[in-house]
Amino acid sequence: MTSDHDGNTPSEPELSDSLKTYGAVLKALRDEARLTQEEFAPLVQYSPHYVAKIEQGKRFPPGELPQRVEEVLGPLATKVLRAAARSLRRKPGLASWFQHWAAIEEEAITLYAYECRAIPGLLQPEAYIRAIFERRLPPVTEERLEREVAARLERQQLIAQKPNTAFSFIIEQCLLERRVGGSEVTRAVIDHLLLLGARFNVEIQVMPLLQEENTAVDGQMYIAETPDHQWIGYTEGQRSSSLITNPRDVSVLLQRYGRLRSQALDCRATVRLLEQMRGAL
Repeated sequence: MTSDHDGNTPSEPELSDSLKTYGAVLKALRDEARLTQEEFAPLVQYSPHYVAKIEQGKRFPPGELPQRVEEVLGPLATKVLRAAARSLRRKPGLASWFQHWAAIEEEAITLYAYECRAIPGLLQPEAYIRAIFERRLPPVTEERLEREVAARLERQQLIAQKPNTAFSFIIEQCLLERRVGGSEVTRAVIDHLLLLGARFNVEIQVMPLLQEENTAVDGQMYIAETPDHQWIGYTEGQRSSSLITNPRDVSVLLQRYGRLRSQALDCRATVRLLEQMRGAL
């Protein structure tokens, strides 16, 4: 995802004490084994650069890291890392129930999203983010609103940072017809979708208003493929969320998403519709 500042150098995430502590623990365990980052990284199937970011407290560690560490540093190191992980906190601005999925999202090599409630967070321009946040109940302070806007814009850097990750989004046309925030905000959304949809690793499809064959009667869904080629599903409710890891359940989501891709407008037809909608604003 990219923010309105696409093309700028992404800023480093804020450091939290818990992330820095986790990184220091990992570094101490690695040093105790007398392994450099360059030696350690391939043994746990990550790049030296990524290991360095974790040790510096600049990346949220993936959930499978302790298990991979056990094969290299032993079971005691795994226990220590898991204990350190219990105190991890992501930076301000992300809801507590969203944190686990955000970590999965950061590592995904494939990400699918179908939305019928709002434009997916990774595709929202700043004007739209502010429009939906300002309309939430209960209201929040200006300071908290700014933290949450900044956190979402930072998440959106994923698309620019991960050109080898395949992103696919299916969005209901009604989300644009609703014109949340007014015509100017909707125009910004459409421009942003057209910009991101031109990227080689991004596919955006619109599900038209009139479509008798729509498989997503159970609502929105997100599906991610991890670096070790496992698939994980994610759904959201009112101030809650659910990770779906059972292979049978994830298979259902993948089947439904595959059918939705055939039912939605293809990418070229989507561009034509978006341009037509923009011209009508």
